[in-house]
Amino acid sequence: MLFNLSPEFLIAAGLILLVALPFHEFSHALTAYRLGDSTAKFLGRLTLNPLAHLDPLGSLLILVAGFGWAKPTPYNPYNLRGGHYGEAIVAAAGPFSNLVLAAAAALPYRYIVWTGMDVPFIVLQVIQLFVYINLILMVFNLIPIPPLDGSKVLYAILDPRTAMQVRPVLDQYGPLFLLALIFLPGFIGLPSPLGIVFEVVIGPILTLLLGR
Repeated sequence: MLFNLSPEFLIAAGLILLVALPFHEFSHALTAYRLGDSTAKFLGRLTLNPLAHLDPLGSLLILVAGFGWAKPTPYNPYNLRGGHYGEAIVAAAGPFSNLVLAAAAALPYRYIVWTGMDVPFIVLQVIQLFVYINLILMVFNLIPIPPLDGSKVLYAILDPRTAMQVRPVLDQYGPLFLLALIFLPGFIGLPSPLGIVFEVVIGPILTLLLGR
């Protein structure tokens, strides 16, 4: 799914890079810190400063495709309370932060629409895109393929023996499969599986938040 480089999209993408991605990684760092691991804090990642978090390729994808990533937040899973469940909570904190931002941005949008407040139409477009891209980031990061956050949630859900068997394989080949999932369909002219997932999952949430 490609976005045109309209002014409203560039503004929304800038907000994603400066607000949403740093908040996503900060949420990982803060959750890990609260669960007993200070690795991210010691490495300067327990911050909302975008410069501490942005990844060049992930940032470029935000501008081109509307989804991407920041630099992974480092943590030591052996320091976390709760074992694999603690690791899953740290992982889930990032996507959950995007849902929080989407819901927070939807509140002024609904107020503007409900009251008929006279604002430039581009403001509504930027808010819509900001909500939409945050939902994309939430769903994208919950895909259970390493290095995405959903893989850690998957490992916590699986029984320990199965997780021990599949984790080395997924951790080794998951990034390659993810890149193929993102780029290969466009090269061979097939519908994007990610686009289909986004449409099916995000549509109802977007309607709930924005009321349209």
